Amino acid sequence: QVQLVESGGGLVQAGGSLRLSCAASRRLFTFNAMGWYRQAPGKQRELVASISPGSRYDYADSVKGRFTISRDNAKSTVYLQMNSLKPEDTAVYYCNKDPPIDYWGQGTHVTVSS
Repeated sequence: QVQLVESGGGLVQAGGSLRLSCAASRRLFTFNAMGWYRQAPGKQRELVASISPGSRYDYADSVKGRFTISRDNAKSTVYLQMNSLKPEDTAVYYCNKDPPIDYWGQGTHVTVSS
């Protein structure tokens, strides 16, 4: 059974930080690259960060230098540390395999006020 449970979102002022967590089912997590995606109102979902099983990572240009993705393979959990948040980071954040499967969790809402 697939599990993707995101948490850690909230309301924060511009310049603030949040740390997102995603607990995934082991079958999905193990041996796969995992990614954090986000969907802002009226926009398509986009990949913002990805991490391989060996912890090689990649970031969208819009978050480079501000976001850090990491994973705990023993816990099948992926994290996203978000610093220097901007209002344009406001979105629902999801985790999934990279590339994603056709199943999404409930996501976690991030709102950045100016």
